[in-house]
This record gives sequence, C-alpha cells and structure tokens, in this order.
Amino acid sequence: MIPDDTSDAIHSIGHRAFIGGNDRFWSDISKLQFDFLVAQGLRPNHAFVDVACGALRAGVQLIPYLNVGKYTGLDKHIELIIYGVAQELGVTTFSEKRPRFIVDAHFNFDAMINPAQFGIAQSLFTHLTSSDIVKCLKGLRPKAELGCRFFATFFESESGFSNPEVSHSHGIFHYTKTEMEGFAEQTGWLPRYIGAWSHPRDQKIIEFIATNGGLGA
Repeated sequence: MIPDDTSDAIHSIGHRAFIGGNDRFWSDISKLQFDFLVAQGLRPNHAFVDVACGALRAGVQLIPYLNVGKYTGLDKHIELIIYGVAQELGVTTFSEKRPRFIVDAHFNFDAMINPAQFGIAQSLFTHLTSSDIVKCLKGLRPKAELGCRFFATFFESESGFSNPEVSHSHGIFHYTKTEMEGFAEQTGWLPRYIGAWSHPRDQKIIEFIATNGGLGA
C-alpha cells in the first residue's frame, strides 16, 4: 500500500521507508549524488540548495563537505528534517556546520540567505505535476546566482505521458526531454540534458543554469 502523504506515515513506517529504498539503496543514492556533484565542480565554498532534502539522504554527505552555513535544505515535511538531523547527520555535525532549513510546501525560497550557486532536486520532479515543476523552478530562480547550476532528476518518456493530476510524494510522473527543457526556458534557466547518471531506478538527470540577467530575473 502506498503511504499517505502525511506526517503520520513518516512516523509509522520510518523516514527512510517514506522516502523510499532499503538501507543499501539509501546509501547508494546518497553516494551517487555526492560523487556526481563533486565531479560536476561542487566545492566546499559553494552555496548549495537541496530541494526536497527530506531526511538528508544527500545532506548527510554534503553538509560535512560544505563550509559552515553553505547548505540550505527545503522540504515540506519538518518531520523528515528532524529525523534527518537526529538519526542521519547527528547533532554534533549540525552544530558545527550550521545548515539552514526551510519548511515549505509551495517552493517559497524567500528565506534563503545565501544565493544558490549549486543545487539538486533528486527524485522530486518524479512526483510533481508540470505546474508544480514550473513553480519550483520559478521560485528558486530569484534566489540563484547568475550561472547557478541546479540539477534535477526525472523519469523520461519518449512521448507524452498520462500523469496523475495532483502532485504526491508517492505518485509517479514521466516527462519527455523536450518538456523538461521547456520548463527551464519559461522560468529563467538554460537547460542542459545529461541523461543517464547510473541511477538504480533509471531516473535521468538534467542541468538548469541560471540565466537572463542574474538575481530577480
């Protein structure tokens, strides 16, 4: 049974199960994201945003790597963030690295302090309607430096796909390469399709580069 998209489900089945995957899958996806981002040029001094950060599957490696205060995570479930800090990251690392978190279900990035230079949304657009993908990209753009590199994964289809009508943490959505590029172009980003990146569930990845004149575009 697909868990409800509620805080009760997080408590009842656990934060890792809610996000998806057993312990090996959790660790593999954590390492995959970190290795990919570093290979793409992420350095400790970069301001980073982790959209749909969840229980810090990526953050558990990114936060120790980045300089103090350089990591910002956004998620709609505060419970996932609490579990992530307490059971994945650890309070000591949290205190030393001082990551920032935004709890928001509508992709409101106004609370971001450091304009993003790098970012990722891993297995987020796989659960969103096209209108919510546009909302995410449009909301992030004014908080991204010109040239910011934001990566997002998606399930790729060769032609139009009949997606659910409402975004849901456990719904499955597919988009074409052309559709993903279109979302970028209408929200102030330059798309660069990458495709396969060794994801165990064959999610593809695309890069969005902040363009059109800098902050506030």
